[in-house]
Amino acid sequence: MKKLIAIDLDGTTLNAQSLISTTTEKALKKAMEHGHYVSIVTGRPYRMSSQFYRQLGLATPMVNFNGALVHMPGKRWADEKETGIQRELVFDILAQKKALNLDFVAAENKETFFIDSLDYFDSTFFASEATASNLLTAKNLVTDPTSMMVRTSKDQAALVSDSLMKQYGEYVDVRTWGGPTPILEIVSKGIQKAKGVEQVANYLDVKRSDIIAFGDEHNDEEMLDYVGWGVAMKNATDKIKSVANDITEKTNDEDGLAIYLEQYLDLKDQ
Repeated sequence: MKKLIAIDLDGTTLNAQSLISTTTEKALKKAMEHGHYVSIVTGRPYRMSSQFYRQLGLATPMVNFNGALVHMPGKRWADEKETGIQRELVFDILAQKKALNLDFVAAENKETFFIDSLDYFDSTFFASEATASNLLTAKNLVTDPTSMMVRTSKDQAALVSDSLMKQYGEYVDVRTWGGPTPILEIVSKGIQKAKGVEQVANYLDVKRSDIIAFGDEHNDEEMLDYVGWGVAMKNATDKIKSVANDITEKTNDEDGLAIYLEQYLDLKDQ
């Protein structure tokens, strides 16, 4: 029976160096060789996750921005879906940058990004170069973005998330990437990974009961609850472990996903 394997990136498929290890790459490719599907489901924009899509040699739809963008990389796809947030909300949050203790505020869509200051810009992190046209200004950002990304300190992340939800919870949801970087992703209300996975599964004609998903952070909660078999990483939050069907014996930095998948799908030495 073909399975759809939905994989989160940060804190799950990626190790502490934000890379897919050789072991994990081999396990996922072996699963595909046996007829299973693999789909990346991440809070990251496509620009910052396309390298992993290419590394794994995927040909399935991809879910970015925690579900705000579902698309087929490199191809026109009639089912592509992109859901935005109000442009005015971006500048409202930007005005509170200091009060919220934010390092930077960025607004993004499928094609590009805008950041309020180049002081915190890192071309490796953003997987792109930046020019004056990437500055987050009313002149540059002329349409509703797909997502916002803000960075704060790890100990402030929960407080920032709570504050944003109290102010804008009627319009947006605040999610986290997971992994070592305290990034909060702000997307349109009701956007979640589970809906993106459902769209991918429907396209691939895979039953809900035949979907297995891996995750580690609260933005994975609905996805792990929705799928037929939800797996939390050993390094996952307690909340995610509580909604999962099972937990890996190893962390993301110990190839926990690869080891679990090989056993679950009986791929070892085949």
